[in-house]
Parts: sequence; structure tokens; C-alpha cells
Amino acid sequence: MIRDDNGATTDTAAPGRLGRILNAIESAGNRLPHPALLFAWMAILVLILSAVCALFGVSATHPVSGERIDTVNLLSGEGIRRILAGTVTNFTGFAPLGTVLVAMLGIGIAERSGLLDVLLKRLVMAAPTSLLTFFVVLAGVLSSIAVDSGYVVLIPLAALVFIAAGRHPVAGIAAAFAGVSAGFSANLLIGPLDALLAGLSTEAVRFVNPDYEVTAAGNWWFIIASTFLIAVVVTLVTEFVTERRLAPAELPPEMPGQDDSSGETDAERRGLRGAGVVTLVTLALILAGLVPADGVLRDPETGSILRSPFINGIVVVIALWAALCGVVYGKLSGSFADGGDVIRSMERTMETMAVYLVLMFFAAQFVAWFGWTNLGLITAIGGSQLLAAIDPGTLPLLLIFVLLAAGINLLIGSASAKWAIMGPVFVPMLYLLGISPEATQMAYRIGDSVTNIITPLMPYFALVLAFTQQYDKRAGLGTLIATMIPYSIALLLAWSALLTVWVTFDLPLGPGAPISL
Repeated sequence: MIRDDNGATTDTAAPGRLGRILNAIESAGNRLPHPALLFAWMAILVLILSAVCALFGVSATHPVSGERIDTVNLLSGEGIRRILAGTVTNFTGFAPLGTVLVAMLGIGIAERSGLLDVLLKRLVMAAPTSLLTFFVVLAGVLSSIAVDSGYVVLIPLAALVFIAAGRHPVAGIAAAFAGVSAGFSANLLIGPLDALLAGLSTEAVRFVNPDYEVTAAGNWWFIIASTFLIAVVVTLVTEFVTERRLAPAELPPEMPGQDDSSGETDAERRGLRGAGVVTLVTLALILAGLVPADGVLRDPETGSILRSPFINGIVVVIALWAALCGVVYGKLSGSFADGGDVIRSMERTMETMAVYLVLMFFAAQFVAWFGWTNLGLITAIGGSQLLAAIDPGTLPLLLIFVLLAAGINLLIGSASAKWAIMGPVFVPMLYLLGISPEATQMAYRIGDSVTNIITPLMPYFALVLAFTQQYDKRAGLGTLIATMIPYSIALLLAWSALLTVWVTFDLPLGPGAPISL
């Protein structure tokens, strides 16, 4: 896609119906205010809605406790006091803020030292061009095992990988974002999310069967198949839809990754060897902390790895590893003369995060206020009760449930928070209809994942927008949403089709986890 001097967009080829639709979405979306202003206006709208809904007594009954959930009026005296007291902590305690900044400090050292540039050149030269997108997406899907590191590490690296391959960086961002976020419920390994959702499902099904237990491996076979499905679907959308809408990459001379020279100097090779030694030492220390049953990186009470300081602090581990590799590489290659150069590399990285910080301030207030009003909770409960009143059969009900979860995900981002509300309603209901809790949980996970990439309420959406704006200064919310909609639709259809196959042939979702009871 090419933008003229007036900001209008035109395709480099005949746009076709899909291209015209996406261009219209982008054009409409980009007419919205600056993203920071949009979050500010949305926060104000929440205040007004809270007062109106409270006035009319909008409420719901919690499906577990039976407690009445009323709308909280934030324009009341108590609400205003809460806003004033919580503004700073809303910002400083916003989950993505510290994680992103800590990760970028370490990655910034590695990038400014030149280490990432050299590694990416090697990667591009080694990887078959036809499989580059596939491996980027696959890495994104697998990154969910490391909690949120895919957002702050892989997505910006994907842009650099695509640049080094002579492809548009925004296509790399889109492919990685789809893999990391829309593919959040797929993986080859069992991760923290599996354990968390299984625990909630177990509590829910015990309303009707106190002896039933949903294990963390309850969806394992299905998520393994989903991993490759997502990698293929996202690759196809990237290469046949996304890149055809993007103009050829014409980046400014200072943009990293454009140097076509493939040769490495002796100093660069020396630096790479040093970074390799750091990596081996780091890996050895991690294994020493994880392999023993009482390892320091395991949970001190249970000995678990899934819920351990290592998993919870994986972003810090990555940041430290990247920083150490960058320092050693920079010293051996000559790009860092002294410690002052290291500090300046961190400072320059933080300068690029200014847009993100401003966005996060307003996004944090909006998310906090929306949660305080209970409007998201009331909406989710109402939708759950509506679906509970419908009994169209096993497969249609599961597919309707996928759509409901996808819609609610546009309002409430936390997978565990939504499942804590919806699970106690749907798990017992479908269990009584002969559908296993594992099947209900998997249908929920599909819907919960596919719309992550098109809702600005997803905490890392603003971060991905900031990454996109590094390569397209005119990109707005409309640009990112229009870019990601084809992925969301394609994954919803393909993933639902996979679920349909599983239900039709009554395949086990995981070890000892059938669909029908």
C-alpha cells in the first residue's frame, strides 16, 4: 500500500474486493484521533457510561457466588476519590509497562552493539526464503511458553529479519503479532496457561462431579495440531494478503538491517564467539537452577517449573542475557569503547519508547476505570447467560461458544479472568449435555485467542502499534486493525474447522481427555 502526500492509500496492484474493504477500514480507523487521545476519550466515555448505567440499575448476578454485581458510578464522590488516588498506580502498575521497559533495556544493548544485525544477517542467509515467514510465525506461537516475551522480543526482531531479507518490516510485525497473540492458545509444550485454565475448569466441573479433574495436558493433542495449523494459515495470509497491500520497503538509510553486505569482519566474528560463550554459560546456569528437584529457579514450595520464578521472570532472564551478550560483543568487536557507550545505548533505546509511554498512561487509566465500573463483568455474564439458554447440539453449541468468547475478548483481555466467569456457567452445563470440560475449555481458548490482535484493549496492542510506527510514521489504529483483520478471520475459520474435525471424529483432545463423555 502507498500513501500519497494527503495520507490517502492506494494499492500497488489492483486492490480487489478484499483490498478495498481493508483500505476502507484503514482509512476510517486512521481518521480516529491519535491513539493516546482515543484512549483518553474512551476513558471519559467510561465515566459517563458508569453514571448512566448506575442510574438505571444495570447489574448482573455472579454465576458462582450468586452475588449481585452492580455498575459502579465513577462520577460519584467515592469514584472521583478512587480515580485521584489510583491514577499514578494505574500507570506504574500496568502489567505491560515494566515488562516492556526492562526487556527493551537489555535488547537495546544487543541491538546498539550491532549483535542483532549480524545475527539476523546470518539467520536470513541460513533460512530458506520460502520458509522465513513460517519460522517467524512458529517462533511466535511457541513463545507463549515464555509468558509475554514474544511481544517484547520476537515482534521487533521479526521486523528486522524481514528488512534483512528485503521484505517489508510491517509484514514481519504482523506475522509475528499473529503468531504470538492470536496463536496464544497453541503450543507444542504444556505451559502456564494450560495449568491455570485447567485449575479453573476443575473447580467449575466439580459443581456437578466432585471427583472430576481437568489436567494441564487436557488439550495437549489439540494444541499441538493447532500450532502447525496457525503457522501455515498466518504464513499464507502474510504472503498473499498482507504483503500485497504493502508498498515495497523503501526505508530511510539509517534504518537498521538494510546493509546488503554479507561479509563479517574478524572483530565481528570475535564478538560472536564471545556472545556464544555468554549464551552457553547462561544456559548452563539456567539448567543448574531447573534440573535439580530443589533448584533455585523452581517454585520453592511445590518444585514446579511451570509456576516458578524462572517462568515468571523469563523476560528479565532474556533481558539480562541480551545485555550481557551485547556488552561482550560490543567490547570484542569494538562497537563499545567503554561502559559509557553501554549506558548511552540504553538511553537511546528508551528515547524510542516515548510514544509507547504516553500511550500506556492513557491506556492504563482506561483499562483500570473500565474494570472498576464492572461493565465488562456485567457484559460477560449477560452473554454467558444468553448462550446458556440455547441448546443447538454439541458442535453448533461449541462453535457458538467460540464466537461468544471471541466477542467478549474484545471487552475483557485476561484469559483467566474471563474463564473464571464463563467456566462455572458453561462447563457444568455442557457436562450435563455429555460434553467434556476439556472440549468446552478448548472452544473457549480458540475464541479467546483469535480476536486478541484486533482489539485495542489488549494490553500489548499499543506496543505493537508503536513498533509499526517506527517503520510507518502515518500508521494509526486503523492501519494495525485493518492489517490484522484478515488474520483474525482466517484463524477463526481454520481453527473452528479443526475443532469441527475433532468433534466429528470424536478424537481425544489430550491424554485421557475425550470430547464426549
